[in-house]
Amino acid sequence: MSSDNHGSQVHLAGSFLDRSRHVCAFFHSKDEEYDVLLPFIKEGMEQGDKACHIVESGTRTTHRRRLQEAGIDTVNAERRGQLDILAWEDAYLRDGHFNQHRMLALIEKVLMDGKAHGFRLTRLVANMEWALQDRPGVSDLVEYETRLNYVLPKYDDAIV
Repeated sequence: MSSDNHGSQVHLAGSFLDRSRHVCAFFHSKDEEYDVLLPFIKEGMEQGDKACHIVESGTRTTHRRRLQEAGIDTVNAERRGQLDILAWEDAYLRDGHFNQHRMLALIEKVLMDGKAHGFRLTRLVANMEWALQDRPGVSDLVEYETRLNYVLPKYDDAIV
């Protein structure tokens, strides 16, 4: 049996995520993406985990609607600080470009803030389709992901 420091389990795509909880997922469509991610997100909300989602700015309303259709009370979750929905420009693409060091600092801040506000676990879901575009700094993405793999083991949180 696997140990879990939180008394709650983390499931994604039919699998139990053990201590290592940094997952890269590729999807063929938005429907497939939500079919996989919504149960993971809903489980976290029901267990009282913090949810931080980074999505394309133009899809924030649609994302919120998909969460609501899955039975998540986004209005109250956002009001009480359990759910944050950020746009790419609030995270990856601040000032119009990707800066890996600034993003690593943001990820750590999000994870530390979750703990500081009493959440046992933060589930961060970050859509990275921006990386398929010719954006300034996108060439640093592989190095960023490598650095992220050194940062995340300090935390029990789940990052997709």
